[in-house]
Amino acid sequence: MAATMHDLLTIMIERGASDLHITTGTYPQIRLHGKLTPLNQFEVLMPQDTQRLAYSVLNEGQKQKFEEENELDLSFGIQGLARFRCNVYRQRGAVAAALRVIPFKIRTFSDLALPPIVEQLSDRPKGLILVTGPTGSGKSTTLAAMVDKINSERSEHIMTIEDPIEFVHQHKKCLVNQREVFSDTQSFKNALKSILRQDPDVVLVGEMRDLE
Repeated sequence: MAATMHDLLTIMIERGASDLHITTGTYPQIRLHGKLTPLNQFEVLMPQDTQRLAYSVLNEGQKQKFEEENELDLSFGIQGLARFRCNVYRQRGAVAAALRVIPFKIRTFSDLALPPIVEQLSDRPKGLILVTGPTGSGKSTTLAAMVDKINSERSEHIMTIEDPIEFVHQHKKCLVNQREVFSDTQSFKNALKSILRQDPDVVLVGEMRDLE
């Protein structure tokens, strides 16, 4: 049976998988409890299959950017299912993709069982907070919990610069503006240069990729 992206993402959510991998010469695979599991109810993927699946979540601008650069980060949501972060890339000349689930609901500090000091840092009126760690260690969920706490308790202006936007924050007590690199700004550098003219109280930078 040929897979559709909606089929695969639905299975991810139903089984509680964290990631989905699409590449040629094998079945679609999901990561369950840290281990990759093939979805062998579907056909082995050929190059035309991986391109069809990956391109099904891209708009025309994203397709053009991917074809120019051979790799692309994006995020998207499916109503009633979840949000997903997606990286599309090429390997051995064929399109491949890795997708990760981003829950619609932002988890709290107690949900995440974070130490009290992390919550206390969110109460600081000023300063620089660095959240670091390896891939999959919970950096994004920790940052989302911190922003949500500030958003729920203070009356301030929160600005985020992300590539891509992962968790979507609603305006609660705070005004929250989220900027995505390439969609809303050309670069982290450009966004940071202009952000001081946007009257922010809290600034979140999603990644620090270089010295600048």
